[in-house]
Amino acid sequence: MSSKLSSALSVEHLSWSVDDNQILSRVNFALQQGEMLGLIGPNGAGKSSLLRCFYRYITPEQGQVKLFGQNISDFTQKQLATKVAVVQQETPHYFEMTTEQIVAMGLTPHKGLFESDSQADKRHIVDALEKVGLQLKAKQQYEQLSGGEKQRALIARAIVQQPQLLILDEPTNHLDIRYQIQILELVRQLGISVITSIHDLNLASAVCDRLLLLDKGQCVAQGLPDEVLTEAIIGDVFGVCCQVSKHPQHGKPLITYFYGYQSEHSHDMENDS
Repeated sequence: MSSKLSSALSVEHLSWSVDDNQILSRVNFALQQGEMLGLIGPNGAGKSSLLRCFYRYITPEQGQVKLFGQNISDFTQKQLATKVAVVQQETPHYFEMTTEQIVAMGLTPHKGLFESDSQADKRHIVDALEKVGLQLKAKQQYEQLSGGEKQRALIARAIVQQPQLLILDEPTNHLDIRYQIQILELVRQLGISVITSIHDLNLASAVCDRLLLLDKGQCVAQGLPDEVLTEAIIGDVFGVCCQVSKHPQHGKPLITYFYGYQSEHSHDMENDS
């Protein structure tokens, strides 16, 4: 496919530390145009920090980040906002605003200072609300939404922003199973480049084209789901025993975990006493 011939995002030797604590260390990868890349790894692996480098919340100490072949530092903030949309892990507070008004904020990078919304803009807002299942909550106060509904509203705002690259930091954290699947499948069908951090390895396997596995700030594996999600790699990085088979529907890796860690831990403690 021609849409995958060039990189949407390329990262070379990216490193970042805080008070001599190395958070990210020489990370390298490329996200192809139209591809959905899943960022996986244990808590504290550096996933959120890496994503923050891509929308300039963090400035890395070393390395280079290029967006569509251009150094990310060359973009003005407005230019960056027309190309990149971000849905962060924490849902921010927006008092005295309706769900519809939150979603409409996605239009801001494309508007002049006093430019009003057109009928096409309003249709785009309605369509985005329908896509995330919030059309009946359009006039409701955003702060009255549940955590999952807030997350879906922010994804709708990102859709309205019409980015070329969508960055999602744990977008399924507050969602029930149905919406976890539905939202990530929706994001995949937008036809744009996507990089998202995901805790659920089976969900990442199912919806992502490729995976990037971080551990202690380093990239320890990247590639197709069946190249990254092996029993040996999962055991080494996550410290769990598992069996990897093929999912009966999509054929990608399906991980079955083994249990009993607490009893083993208690037995070890008894032996130490």
